[in-house]
Amino acid sequence: MSTPAAGVNVICLKWGTRYPALFTNILYASVKRHLHRPFRFVCFTDNPAGLMEGVEAAPIPECPNPELLGQWPNIFVKLCLFRDGLADLHGPTLFFDVDVVIQQDIDCFFDYLPGKNCMIHNWVELRKRLFRRRPAIGNSSCFRFEAGQSGYIYETFLREMPQALDHTLYTTEQAFMTHAMREVHWWPEAWVKSFKRTCRAPYPFNFLLSPKKPNTRVLVFHGNPDPDVAAAGFTSDRWHRSVRPCPWILDDWRL
Repeated sequence: MSTPAAGVNVICLKWGTRYPALFTNILYASVKRHLHRPFRFVCFTDNPAGLMEGVEAAPIPECPNPELLGQWPNIFVKLCLFRDGLADLHGPTLFFDVDVVIQQDIDCFFDYLPGKNCMIHNWVELRKRLFRRRPAIGNSSCFRFEAGQSGYIYETFLREMPQALDHTLYTTEQAFMTHAMREVHWWPEAWVKSFKRTCRAPYPFNFLLSPKKPNTRVLVFHGNPDPDVAAAGFTSDRWHRSVRPCPWILDDWRL
């Protein structure tokens, strides 16, 4: 008789007004459909209104530096998620941005290299890969760590905050996160794909061809458009970013 899988954590962040509670609720519903083991779902938020039953709301981690108070929370709040004892989290913890679309089962994200820090190997535009190797920088739309044993990442952020906030050293919070993790392993490429890099046709074909649904487990919508906007079609003043309607997104992005 097999031993049941231990409980795990799935967490997300929601602040401000860009993403309403619906995004968190859809993420939770998607995790319920595609994760086949006990899990705790925690949303760190400044406004828990509208979150559905099963979503545990926790306050946004406190600002670690008075100099940031006027602009907190911001994207660097992700570094505070590694603080030991936060929301009494313990064990394997998987983070998702609220605008990802889960298309297939995600148990593998907990089974892969247990105990290790895992992250997306950040995507780079083709033109930027012609003459140089893809940089060893992660994308923080989906990462896993051991809650209660990863406080060193948070402590590194506190200790090296001036460097973390210096865009000449680290262009994004995920570049600093990659550094602070010390050891990071990339998710298999087939598991997590970028809507912009994988689905959208290059300019000018993006005006003629609708994006095709990829064979992947998690589809990431970094930047614009968000899933609901892409499903309806998106026109940008930067023509290469526009996409034709792709209603197949709504097959998976739903309650």
